[in-house]
Amino acid sequence: MSEPTELRDTPGASRRRKPAAKPKGRVTMTDIARAAGCSQATVSFVLNNSPGIRLSQQTRDRVIEAARALGYSPPVFSALRPPVTPFEGLDGVIGFAVDQLATSPEAVVAIEGARQASWNAGNVLLVAQTMGDAVMEPRAIQALTRRGISALIYMTIFTREIAAPDFLYSLDIPVILLNCYTADYAFPAVVPSEIAGGQSATRHLIAHGHRRIATITGEPWMQAAQDRLKGYRRALATADIPFDPELVVEGDWSASAGYAATVKLLGLKERPTAIFCQNDRTAIGCYEALKEAGLHIPQDISVVGYDDEEIARHLFPPLTTSILPHLAMGQWAIEQLETPPTPGRGRYPITKLECPLVERESVADVKDRTSQIAASRLGTY
Repeated sequence: MSEPTELRDTPGASRRRKPAAKPKGRVTMTDIARAAGCSQATVSFVLNNSPGIRLSQQTRDRVIEAARALGYSPPVFSALRPPVTPFEGLDGVIGFAVDQLATSPEAVVAIEGARQASWNAGNVLLVAQTMGDAVMEPRAIQALTRRGISALIYMTIFTREIAAPDFLYSLDIPVILLNCYTADYAFPAVVPSEIAGGQSATRHLIAHGHRRIATITGEPWMQAAQDRLKGYRRALATADIPFDPELVVEGDWSASAGYAATVKLLGLKERPTAIFCQNDRTAIGCYEALKEAGLHIPQDISVVGYDDEEIARHLFPPLTTSILPHLAMGQWAIEQLETPPTPGRGRYPITKLECPLVERESVADVKDRTSQIAASRLGTY
């Protein structure tokens, strides 16, 4: 997600921001994100009033103010209609509902995993994008059930606990949650093992002798950012490396945030020898800042990313990163239907799938510690 870095909620921040120039043509969420100084995901959650998302009131006000200033007009829907009696499902047709398809590639990857597993069993997959809209989402699910789906996979693009809408409980077909879960464990659910992924990425740097390891996080309200940071801290603690808050810089998953955060880290009195970027797009900005400073990867500073997007293998040097297991998660969801859960009954554990580390060429052994510290303080290598 290549959106600008979100401005911190400091007094007067909104007053200092220049009025946004009204874009030509239809106003998009990307336009609003740029004007509000936040990510497109934040804009989507504010405008859709998504439940279970903790955002500060200042952030919400800033997004709404930007949307109004740009003349954004969300579609107006009719009043929520109650779900109809579920359709008597036909064998071989599986529904897949996801809140967003265009924000990032993860949803498409999960759908492909489900498609592969479905076709192997001779099943057809029907997909609907819902945007998490309180009015249109149940209507989209109705449309799927009327087409004879025998099961439903319900996915959110961002990993999180959800308050499942009432209509999910009322369906008389199996429901599988993908990349989300509920507090009551009413449905089988699968999510990435993000804490373990953050721990594995950091341990890889420690194994190469690094002890002054920085990390650039995602937006702090996202569970993925929280869990990857927990994994980072656990790896440090396990290796008896003191946690230094100066080495943690908040980002927003974008390349521009990765660039700005890296510049900040390079300005420290004792700069890091390695940087764990909590997604690959952040790493792109990190690469640019390091190269602009005349530093070489990995000889001067090692870099690790996360997500294993296509761009990771084409960077120079190719980026060491972790795989988000959305393909396997889609396959897992279909496999659960071989012994389908009983709708509306039981408590199901949350399944966490590994985020394997892909070792490439962006990590090297740390230099001699004494010369490294001296060079860092001089600002040269």
